Amino acid sequence: MPNQLLRSRQIAFNRQDGKCYYCGIPMWLVDEGKSPRFRCTAEHLKARTDGGSDRAENIVAACAHCNQTRHKRNCPPEPAAYREEVRRRVRRGGWHPVWVYRAGLLETQRAVPSDYSRL
Repeated sequence: MPNQLLRSRQIAFNRQDGKCYYCGIPMWLVDEGKSPRFRCTAEHLKARTDGGSDRAENIVAACAHCNQTRHKRNCPPEPAAYREEVRRRVRRGGWHPVWVYRAGLLETQRAVPSDYSRL
């Protein structure tokens, strides 16, 4: 990762109080045996292919899960639209595994089921 992108990711991480731009989960920058799902990544608001830069104003910090899930789509949605979609699913308790909600890392508007099969 180029130095500018590393700096921009760090700035975004600090600006967002270490929480994912999309889902709001606390993320980590330094791997200390933590879940790779919540590793902080740099997400471009305007893609480089569309003329976006690695400068801080074009970068937000996103957990690896949200970033990868967005980019696995055939046509990734715009960041703002994707954020709304993710936040809706987080509120329903259906974006991350049940243990995330049980640990109190995210809030949900519905009761978290006792098993994964009901998500």
